[in-house]
Amino acid sequence: MARVAGIEIPDNKRVWVSLTNIYGIGPITAKKVIGVLNIKDTVMLGDLSTAQLDVLRKYVEENFTVEGELKQRIFRDIKRLKDIRSYRGVRHKLGLPVRGQRTRHNAHTRKGRSQPVGGLKHKLEKT
Repeated sequence: MARVAGIEIPDNKRVWVSLTNIYGIGPITAKKVIGVLNIKDTVMLGDLSTAQLDVLRKYVEENFTVEGELKQRIFRDIKRLKDIRSYRGVRHKLGLPVRGQRTRHNAHTRKGRSQPVGGLKHKLEKT
């Protein structure tokens, strides 16, 4: 297993597929990386030489914000939105969809299951 950006990535997969295991690098970015470094699409990560792996590590660390640093930045951005009480920050705080999706029929992933409201039944009065 090779170690890139502090993450163990599998040797038995193609280079671009292995790079997608790093948080912050998706398929398109991974293909751009191997294109810049002149690595073929079909090459397995285990077949790379140590010199090529070093170049790959250096390129990813210098040109991309990945893993813990990226997660911290996202957390700080959301915290800032909550602190200034922007609309998006309030939606984050309440656990509702942030980007304008409707909540009347969908959004159960964000909102959770509907909870019954207790104590709303009217008692019949005795006459």
